[in-house]
Amino acid sequence: MTGMGKVFIVIGVVFIVIGLVWSLFGKLPGDFSFKKGPVTVYFPIMTSIIASVVLTLIFYLISKIR
Repeated sequence: MTGMGKVFIVIGVVFIVIGLVWSLFGKLPGDFSFKKGPVTVYFPIMTSIIASVVLTLIFYLISKIR
């Protein structure tokens, strides 16, 4: 397997894990949704904040390891 193939496999696994975690935390308090007739608008504010904090910590730890 080439280096590029391994990268695509890792990216795919990361997306699967993110999708599973997102489905667990997708409806937190602080996430707003508005429904007006057939239109629904969803603002995942709290979920976005938590995702940002987690990604910041992960990238910080990766930078310290290198």
